[in-house]
Amino acid sequence: MSENAKCSFCGKHKNEVQILIAGESAHICEMCATQAAEIVEQQFYDVNDNLEPKVQDVELPTPIEIKEHLDKYIVGQEVAKKILSVAVYNHYKRINNSKKSKKDDVELEKSNVLMVGETGTGKTLLAKTIAKVLKVPFAIADATILTEAGYVGEDVESILSKLLQACDFDVAKAERGIVFIDEIDKIARKGDNASITRDVSGEGVQQALLKLLEGSDVNVPPQGGRKHPDQKMIKINTQNILFISGGAFDGIAGIIKKRVNLQAIGFSAEADSGINELNILENVSPLDIRTFGLIPELIGRFPVITHLEPLTKEILKLILTQPVNALTKQYTKLFELDGVKLTFEAKAIDFIVEKAEELKLGARGLRSICEAILTDAMYKIPSDQTIKKLKVTKSMAENQFKKSKLSKLKVA
Repeated sequence: MSENAKCSFCGKHKNEVQILIAGESAHICEMCATQAAEIVEQQFYDVNDNLEPKVQDVELPTPIEIKEHLDKYIVGQEVAKKILSVAVYNHYKRINNSKKSKKDDVELEKSNVLMVGETGTGKTLLAKTIAKVLKVPFAIADATILTEAGYVGEDVESILSKLLQACDFDVAKAERGIVFIDEIDKIARKGDNASITRDVSGEGVQQALLKLLEGSDVNVPPQGGRKHPDQKMIKINTQNILFISGGAFDGIAGIIKKRVNLQAIGFSAEADSGINELNILENVSPLDIRTFGLIPELIGRFPVITHLEPLTKEILKLILTQPVNALTKQYTKLFELDGVKLTFEAKAIDFIVEKAEELKLGARGLRSICEAILTDAMYKIPSDQTIKKLKVTKSMAENQFKKSKLSKLKVA
């Protein structure tokens, strides 16, 4: 270092400072280095919180505002939307005020949510829309591919790999995201009878999920899949990750009926007349879920349990036409891109709804039927510039549906 060297930031010469640190083509004195460190600390770290990275608070609408946004995309399911809005609001309110809470003796715990409902009733859509409202990272994981550590399949930590990938491996963002675990009912215990073999994709997975749901430091493989000893791991704290789980719980209706009618014993006893037979799931309780096969420890980590109502013809019709992203609006937009005006006759809408109810596939069935009806038109129209209008009539819908494989399906 030459005698004429000076700080590239403040301009002081070497003899005017105590330390002058030399770089490749510049120098910095101890005072400027200290000041730079303070700036970095203020921008990225919280001095009062053990140098933890600062994360911007989630912009949190009120529960009513959250539900109003859900109403734009999801028809019906009023109870589920209300319960989910409150649970999500309380979860992120707890996170945004975590520093204040540390000064108190009261420690707020998170409210993971468990949704019980038939297939196609909107469990995944609810969780996805909630994440969109709050603008937080979101990931969907399938519980059916998970196995206990050491067995063929994926470790439970791979659930968080998808969340990391959704926010470009920003750990701070991932630690405030939402994870939707689908098909949670498929990891129920296979039975109460003792077995000489391990239930590695059932109770074993439930046990492994406990630490993720409760909130702990978890080593996550960045690309998912099986963990290996030499694989580089990313540490994630799950304390502030909201877990929403959903499942059809096929057969739980019988468990609920058996429980609510327990008092109907003897000649003079009568069953509970207040039970809604059409929507028996509204009576679901943690006891029913435990009987179904989820362990008490796992149920306890889902303090909020809600149900989704079965879809009636009226609801299916509204799903087809009313929401912001309704199927009829989507297909109208698709044809519009080819310069074609698409319209649906009222009787054609009724036909699609009837077939969807027959197939018992819920809202998903609507798309399959629409695809079957419109596939030929979507195939031919891009090559025929003379067609500018297309009206889907009942007769057209019936004829196209008969040609499809869906018409050959027989639902028990």
